[in-house]
Amino acid sequence: MELRQTRINLFILTLVLVSIGMVMIYSASSIYAWDNYQDSFYFLKRHVSFLLIGAVIMFLVMSYDYRRLEKYAKPLLVVSLILLALVLIPGIGREVSGARRWFRYKFISFQPSELASLAVIVYVAGFIKRRGNLIKDFWRGFMPPMAVLGITVLLILAQPDLGTSLSIAAVVFMMLFVSGVRIRYLGSLLLASVPALYLLIFSVPYRRMRIMAFLNPWLDPKGSGFQIIQSQIAIGSGGIFGVGLGHSRQKLFYLPAAHTDFIFSIIGEELGLIGTIGVIILFIIFIQQALKIMKNAPDRFGYFLSMGLILMIVLKVAVNVGVSCGLLPTKGLPLPFISYGGSSFIFDMASVGILLNIARVGDYP
Repeated sequence: MELRQTRINLFILTLVLVSIGMVMIYSASSIYAWDNYQDSFYFLKRHVSFLLIGAVIMFLVMSYDYRRLEKYAKPLLVVSLILLALVLIPGIGREVSGARRWFRYKFISFQPSELASLAVIVYVAGFIKRRGNLIKDFWRGFMPPMAVLGITVLLILAQPDLGTSLSIAAVVFMMLFVSGVRIRYLGSLLLASVPALYLLIFSVPYRRMRIMAFLNPWLDPKGSGFQIIQSQIAIGSGGIFGVGLGHSRQKLFYLPAAHTDFIFSIIGEELGLIGTIGVIILFIIFIQQALKIMKNAPDRFGYFLSMGLILMIVLKVAVNVGVSCGLLPTKGLPLPFISYGGSSFIFDMASVGILLNIARVGDYP
């Protein structure tokens, strides 16, 4: 029964973050929605539909014994890899701004890399549980998850999506490190990947521009540095108490993606330093409660599954906040539970459902 209160706390925190997201999505998108769709509630109504789907999935996952996921880890992984391959085919996958990352049907879009992230986490958690002490062996404990990670990353890079690839790789590396994989294996692979990462960044013009804009956005204030500058103006304009809910000026066609990737900047402008610190504190408490669930997981699979899910949420929060504040190069990772978005939001809700399920099974094994 000790995890019952933790489950309640995690659920309430999720509800609070989602509620903040709905308010801020409407505030950040209403004028843009009216200008483009003659409906100021356009994005809010779509987000509510994502919320309903995510809530249903969360409750379904919460009532389904997470231990059964281990049995379906490989089929889930195969399906996600097939979808990653299909999305690259013209006419099947939808291309936006040169990237082919989505399946689209009417107002519903689906990003298979989100499913792939979950599938890889489930597979690696199950692999660590099955292999036990063999995890220290190079061929039997290190190479199989690296092969799975390599195939997944290559397919996501082909979209192209470097940020999601790095996020999945970072989560898997941390899971394997905690599981006991020899540090020299991980270190050697990291060193070997540095030249490839350098080429992926500096041989692609738009990625190179992002790095240059991160280092000095004022070199190209109307081009590659525009988003970073406008984001910093938004956060700086808010001061301590903000300009007031709904009174953002940067959302008036100055800050691109105000309701998605840069919603934290609008929070900073409208609710000020107090608002941004409040949101960060909510995420810290959320992670604290999730870590309690991980610590009390009833088995090794639940422990590493919850670890992977928590790490993915932490990375998304850290990257989104870091980008908004100009501490990291621009990368389109949404703020969990708050940003407007379909697949990412739904899979974040599914992650909460799995964590709640692990806590429930931990209370009643």
